Amino acid sequence: MPDYSGQVTHVHTSLTPLWWIPLLPLLGAAVNALFGRALQRSAFGRDLSKRLHIGSLGVTLVAVGAMLGAFALAAANFVHLAGLPPGERALYSFAWKMLRIGSLDANFAFLMDPLSGVMALIITGVGALIHVYAASYMEAEPAYWRFFTYLNLFVFSMLLLVLGDNFIVMFFGWEGVGLCSYLLIGFWYSDYKKASAGMKAFVVNRVGDWGFVCGVALLFWGLGARWLDDGRYLSDYRARFIAVAAESHRDQGASAGAQGAARGKAGERKAPLRAGAKGYLTFTGHPGARVYLGIADAAHLASNPPPFGVSPFIRKEIDAGVHSVVIVPGDGAVIGGDGVEIAAIERVRVEPGEEVVVATVGSTVTFREIHDQLVIKDAGGKAFLKDALQSKTVWGGVALVTLACLFLFVAAAGKSAQLPLHVWLPDAMAGPTPVSALIHAATMVTAGVYLIARLSFVFALSPVASGIVALVGASTALFAATIGFFQYDIKKVLAYSTVSQLGFMFIGVGVGAYWAAVFHLMTHAFFKACLFLGSGSVIHGMHAVEHDETGAQDMRNMGGLRRVMPRTARAYQVACIAITAAPIPFLAGFWSKDEILWKAFGTENTGPIPGLLLYGMGLAAAIGTSFYMWRSYYLTFEGPHAHEEIKDEVHESPAAMTGVLAVLALLSAVAGVVFGFSSHFVGGHGEPLLEAWLHPVFAHADVSFARHGLGLELALMAISVACAIGAFSVARARYGERRSARWEAEERRLPGFRLLSNRYYVDEIYDATVVRAFLWLRLFFAEMDRWIVDGLVNAVAVLSRAAAWVTGAIDRHLVDGVVNVVAEGTLSAGERLRSLQTGRIQSYIYFLLGGVALFSIVHYFLR
Repeated sequence: MPDYSGQVTHVHTSLTPLWWIPLLPLLGAAVNALFGRALQRSAFGRDLSKRLHIGSLGVTLVAVGAMLGAFALAAANFVHLAGLPPGERALYSFAWKMLRIGSLDANFAFLMDPLSGVMALIITGVGALIHVYAASYMEAEPAYWRFFTYLNLFVFSMLLLVLGDNFIVMFFGWEGVGLCSYLLIGFWYSDYKKASAGMKAFVVNRVGDWGFVCGVALLFWGLGARWLDDGRYLSDYRARFIAVAAESHRDQGASAGAQGAARGKAGERKAPLRAGAKGYLTFTGHPGARVYLGIADAAHLASNPPPFGVSPFIRKEIDAGVHSVVIVPGDGAVIGGDGVEIAAIERVRVEPGEEVVVATVGSTVTFREIHDQLVIKDAGGKAFLKDALQSKTVWGGVALVTLACLFLFVAAAGKSAQLPLHVWLPDAMAGPTPVSALIHAATMVTAGVYLIARLSFVFALSPVASGIVALVGASTALFAATIGFFQYDIKKVLAYSTVSQLGFMFIGVGVGAYWAAVFHLMTHAFFKACLFLGSGSVIHGMHAVEHDETGAQDMRNMGGLRRVMPRTARAYQVACIAITAAPIPFLAGFWSKDEILWKAFGTENTGPIPGLLLYGMGLAAAIGTSFYMWRSYYLTFEGPHAHEEIKDEVHESPAAMTGVLAVLALLSAVAGVVFGFSSHFVGGHGEPLLEAWLHPVFAHADVSFARHGLGLELALMAISVACAIGAFSVARARYGERRSARWEAEERRLPGFRLLSNRYYVDEIYDATVVRAFLWLRLFFAEMDRWIVDGLVNAVAVLSRAAAWVTGAIDRHLVDGVVNVVAEGTLSAGERLRSLQTGRIQSYIYFLLGGVALFSIVHYFLR
């Protein structure tokens, strides 16, 4: 019998390799990068392109075809996922080994569960629609091929982010979407303002990336061990692998005692096993590791017996009974603190028909392994690894899990434009409008929400961090909503609307309503993409009368466009109803937004932050949303034309654009009731479809809400709708069909107009503080480089020259002098000795006899 049990992740093999889904957009980007320029210049499909009002047919087929293929693969795997039991909805796909350092094991692997499956369908589905729209919107763009290269590359990165099985793969996607947003926002890089907007987005997101790295590093360290006061490093649990009896999610409500009784007690005699009974063994950690059964000793292992399996393997049949398991990771992996590279699990009991999972324990970057460690229980029913993580503190007694969550929230705030890192998103409207729809409505800006939802089981351990997340989200929602009141650029209105709606999503994940946050993420993808593309259709039409880009986006130059662009107006109107729930509730945004407000009202998961405060701030933001969105609709589509030539010059956009708007408008209308309605609202006991679908993902996020009756919930919904309709009525009265000819002048006299229209001077504050500080630091470091670094270098140079002069003098006067003296002495001696060389034999005989005589005399006296 395994000594451990828990509702660990039940994985199944994917229908197709999951890495094929991001591969197709990557291939599309590569083909257009290499051959797109030639395709655009070629005559291929030119006549058909003109009839369809799209750009190069070849480039379009590659880009849109890649998206449709990715959507088809995602949908096929999603259907396969839906066919599995609710507690086993996780598809695993391993591509290759990527990083293995000591006990760190990170692989290029992918996971599709209910959460990442929803995200993959949103990214590929809405992304494909935006690609079709962009084919017409960017029809006349000279760098059409480059635009679609970046767009496909962005989708590839976003799919890596949501389908990655670990932090490393997610970070590749995280950085990839940051790079692609820089390329797409600054697509028209010859315009300094647009290039600067791309750079601003890139730099601000680097702050978030710093938070991501710090949070992951802190969590990785905290999962493994702790430093003791005496400086020793104590591991939480010595084993790297343990065998866990996998419980199903239907056992979640059972008490630890009941579960322990079901499993039996240690040492209790078991009923004899039926001959031939089989169980299942799953092991996906350390791909390439060899797993052996029944190894008696090291000599047996050294004899190279055949392995039972090679990781990763899923639900591999094994004889029921007790086994000893030996794991040899190989590739230099160190799985024990003592450097041992072989792991042994001595007693693994496999029950007939049951699954045992070999789980990885300790420091890890894999989402499943982090989740599984927090749900594993010992024989006494205690989640000992979860308790160990919660008990750890860092500097000043701060809980480690709280600090890690706050760092990760910094990452989420940077990517999802939350206070105070929101400043990049409004300026990002400098990019082409399809970019705004894809990046700033449906995908990249929701990455922060996805990150927190992905780690819901970690964030739920820290009410303080969750409360901060919710409070920042509520503050952002209200702050951005008020800025939208008096903006005139239609895309800027939608930009601040996006910031505000992202705030609602962070309220959701902060209060513990994770499924509601994902629900709002999905509905927002539909209605905000529709709004952005609707504004793009308007701008496309307005270029007939306003050749300046700023003028074409200014709502003061529009008015009455419903009469010349009826399909665009209807789609925009439906999306406005969806986001505001006014004047008609029950479209998409109503269900998701009110669910978040309801959960905020009753939350018990935000530590010192009261849920009533969060509810009030969210309600105020919702009222503001209704006002500024209907203001944008009426100023754009109703009332008199701002210019007489609009009636004759402005026409409806091509079918490729309006068709996409129609599909998104339909989704904005029906998605809410399909995924958010339940019999609970009419006195039943059902739950919304999306909540039930996402339940296995968030089942182990330990959150709670105050119990209130259905009457209070319906009353709060009614208050929300009534307030939204009131704000709609005010917007209609001030900016509707019969608006005053002096509406702008009257608006400028309203209190707070200057503060709100100048966006609370946040950019100016940043310029006066952060930007000026960095510019000052730039000058400071330049002077430091000039006077200190260069001074040190110059001083070393002077000293080197002085030393060279001294050594040169020594060489010249001392060394050369000695050498010259020896040489001159030698020459002088040679001159003197030369005179002895006479060439006469008689002289040599005389010298010889004289020498012999001198030697004899000396020898005589020295005897």
